Amino acid sequence: MSSAPAHPHAERIITELKAIVGDDKVRLDADTLQSHGRDWTKAWEPAPMAVVFPRSTEQVQAIVQLANTEQLAVVPSGGRTGLSGGAVAANGELVVSFDYMNQISDFDPIDRTVRCQAGVITEQLQHYAEEQGLYYPVDFASAGSSQIGGNIATNAGGIKVLRWGMTRDWVAGLTVVTGSGEILHLNNGLLKNNAGYDLRQLFIGAEGTLGLICEATMQLTRQPKNLTAFVLGVENFDGIMSLFNRFQSEMDLTAFEFFSEQALQKVIEHSKLPRPFESTCPYYALLEFEKLNDETEEQAMALFEACVEEGWVLDGVMSQSLEQLKNLWRLREDISETISRWTPYKNDISTVISKVPNFLNAVEDVVNAEYPDFEIIWFGHIGDGNLHLNILKPDDLDKAVFFEQCGKVSLAVFDIVKRYGGSVSAEHGVGLLKKDYLQYSRSPEEIALMRQLKQIFDPKGLMNPGKIFD
Repeated sequence: MSSAPAHPHAERIITELKAIVGDDKVRLDADTLQSHGRDWTKAWEPAPMAVVFPRSTEQVQAIVQLANTEQLAVVPSGGRTGLSGGAVAANGELVVSFDYMNQISDFDPIDRTVRCQAGVITEQLQHYAEEQGLYYPVDFASAGSSQIGGNIATNAGGIKVLRWGMTRDWVAGLTVVTGSGEILHLNNGLLKNNAGYDLRQLFIGAEGTLGLICEATMQLTRQPKNLTAFVLGVENFDGIMSLFNRFQSEMDLTAFEFFSEQALQKVIEHSKLPRPFESTCPYYALLEFEKLNDETEEQAMALFEACVEEGWVLDGVMSQSLEQLKNLWRLREDISETISRWTPYKNDISTVISKVPNFLNAVEDVVNAEYPDFEIIWFGHIGDGNLHLNILKPDDLDKAVFFEQCGKVSLAVFDIVKRYGGSVSAEHGVGLLKKDYLQYSRSPEEIALMRQLKQIFDPKGLMNPGKIFD
């Protein structure tokens, strides 16, 4: 772990933090500083001053007020599953961890809402919803460790966006502590509220740069019935889009994902899962729907056969059990974990769905031309135009050199993103990794207004400084 300049009042700050949360909730040991000062990115070494574990909104407020008094930078820490450096504390900041703010309360079966503290694990909320006969639909590979506060701070998307939208769509209310130490209760769980500006939406996706999310009122929905998945082998990307259009025009899909043969090979080797079928195909589409009755299954099979006849699909399989459904999803969901050993350089980019084939081909041409020896792993959420480009680091290449080379090619990739009117960060936030490229997706006028909003909510610039912009 690298070291950062010590705060001139560090000893006094630690004493006051212990007075706020208790001696055992302020940690200075190397292991905690290392684990809570970073996220899943590996480009920065953590160097926080300390890690503090509040248990209430009032304690968070007291911590932020102390930070204002001492001019101390604060970095929020959730499940630390981010991929843009948004939870990195590399410059002596105080890390505020929400691990102990993990309570669920105030379930309302009529409104279908529930109150969650920021440290509630995504999977914890999913299980709680199931126990009430309901469903929390935002889902992704890190659901077992990501926290609701972090999901809201990055407006997490995942694999069900096509049907159920982003995290933003499920936040009915927020309790936040602003950068100046004020507690705000935003929207109060209302479905309809047009009484002025919706400040709740500013904090969703703000990556902790305006203040700290402490509690959220989350909306739940009905449970889907008999989810069923196809994995279909496809010759080219145009074929993926053709079958997406055909299925989407005649069925309500809950998900539509894709991944490459290279990605599949690595997952099979790592997870020891069987191939979905014997044929080897350049790309695979995973689509999911609710099999409500026999007619739905017949319709799905008819569409599959039509896509085969059109030449869009080379082979395919449909899940026949819950176990098979889970295994088919693992072929897609295990990719990130599988490729992590290669220290991948990740680009999380998007455009409108209709432009995806040309967009992907243009990006792939640039990357292959610049770095023909690097292995490229593609996967993503075709149903919402979001592609994940992963460049794998060769084992014999220094990490710093690898990231520098990938950063150069990113400029060419982001030129394509800008040309297609897309986003340099579809769902993982900007953090440290993408802030130099924000202008490829946001105009100078937008960025100037963002800076003004930051100044209003965090006048001393202490909340997650250096993230999104300097």
